[in-house]
Amino acid sequence: MAQTGDQLNQDIVSCSICLDLLKDPVTIPCGHSYCINCIKVHWDGEDQKGIHSCPQCRKTFAPRPVLEKSTMLADLVEQLKKTGLQAAPADHCYAGAEDVACDFCSGRKLKAIKSCLFCLASYCKKHLQPHYDSSTFKKHKLVEPSKKLQENICSVHDEVMKMFCRTDQKSICYLCSMDEHKGHNTVSAAAERTERQRELEGSRQQIQQRIQDAEKDVKLLQQEVEAIDQFADKTVEDSEKIFTELIRLLQKRSSDVKQQIRSQQEAEGSRVKELQKKLEQEITELKRKDAELKQLSHTEDHSQFLLNYPSVSALSESTHSSSIKIRPLRHFEDVTAAVSELRDKLQDILREEWTNISLRVPEVDVLLSEPEPKSRAGFLKYSSEITLDPNTANTYLLLSEGNRKVTLMKKPQSYSSHADRFTEYFQVLSRESLTGRCYWEVEKRGRGKVIVAVAYKNISRAGGECGFGRNDKSWALKCYQNGYTFWYNDMKTTISGPQSSRVGVYLDHRAGILSFYNVSETMTLLHRVQTSFTQPLYAGVWINYYGSTAQLCKVK
Repeated sequence: MAQTGDQLNQDIVSCSICLDLLKDPVTIPCGHSYCINCIKVHWDGEDQKGIHSCPQCRKTFAPRPVLEKSTMLADLVEQLKKTGLQAAPADHCYAGAEDVACDFCSGRKLKAIKSCLFCLASYCKKHLQPHYDSSTFKKHKLVEPSKKLQENICSVHDEVMKMFCRTDQKSICYLCSMDEHKGHNTVSAAAERTERQRELEGSRQQIQQRIQDAEKDVKLLQQEVEAIDQFADKTVEDSEKIFTELIRLLQKRSSDVKQQIRSQQEAEGSRVKELQKKLEQEITELKRKDAELKQLSHTEDHSQFLLNYPSVSALSESTHSSSIKIRPLRHFEDVTAAVSELRDKLQDILREEWTNISLRVPEVDVLLSEPEPKSRAGFLKYSSEITLDPNTANTYLLLSEGNRKVTLMKKPQSYSSHADRFTEYFQVLSRESLTGRCYWEVEKRGRGKVIVAVAYKNISRAGGECGFGRNDKSWALKCYQNGYTFWYNDMKTTISGPQSSRVGVYLDHRAGILSFYNVSETMTLLHRVQTSFTQPLYAGVWINYYGSTAQLCKVK
């Protein structure tokens, strides 16, 4: 009884909000008591409503009550503290609104730590102990606390549902198996769980494998990013060095031209200045001679004139030609013209080579492929303009409508001989190679079968193995009047599907996906190939009945 009294006392002096001993206890108008801070916080959250309530009885108050400390409760708490009473340990916390409560606690219920599938009840630590101590409960199944135990009870017979009806895919009780589920495929719930558990583990293994594959792909992508950065940085560095060398070479040539011009400038200037100096000296001498002649001309003594004339009149020979011809001022224009011509040539080279350089900057090949489209509109985003190559067409095939339509004729056509021409079977390849994501449609008319295919360029052109689907270099869908077969490497796969005059082909070269669709009002997948393509592919058509046609449709 002492324990019961202590527990009762603890309930009285515990705050139902914080579940701890009351701190500065207050009693609100309805009579319930709380820690003053706990109830203040609770009411602060209700201030906007204008009505304040009791957390336990939900009675409301307006206006907000004034809180006064409960002296008696405060003294009681202090007295109990001195006797060693503390708040309930974590293992015995009371159950809140979100918790599973113990079904055997009286009064305020503690949190359940286990639920029993046999008893269909939940237990706190104290009330669970008999399940551990007594052999009576040895076969009981304990699980994590659950609020859904009643879902295990049959609503018709009020019995535990320990069986499973595979016919109706639902849990049932034993009486149900003898009543409305009589004759159904029923097993124990444990047996069904074992089977589903096996499926679950298989699903988990698939998921884990997909996670591992995705993580591997992420790692590969990260390595690809690092490789892209590394090679891009190296290429930028090398390109900068090369361009720097080109700039230095141009600067060197510019310096050489400048030095050559300056040297020629100095040499030509010196020569002209030397001639100029000689001319100036000759002018001085001539002026002196002119002065002597002028003075002699004024001599009045004839004898003296005649005596001095011979020595004065004698002129020295001129040091230059009678006239100096100056060329137009074009001394270095030829150099300027030559440098301009070099500039124009370099610009032409750079313009031509720049295109070549730009084309050599590769696009990054994304490793993860986009999912295959789900509608014809989605496929049409990848539609490709494809024409047939006359150089590959068997001589009995007539190409028309811009080499998009092929007809099997009874007489050979006037094609020139070509190494790419098929000679054994009535088939033809496209002119365009197919890489990346492509989609095209083939419309077939007439009797007999039409084969829609893709192939490598190096497929044989003659012999029994050159037919589409009869080798490892081509993949072929054979379309009959009443069905389909798929051929690869001379291996046949029978295909069921609706009949239509039009076949759609979707290729994701990088992902290794090749899909054939029946195209009508809706698209129906006929066959899908998952492989690794090592070369560009070419669209192919093979006709085996005279007068029948196949046409590559314009679908944009």
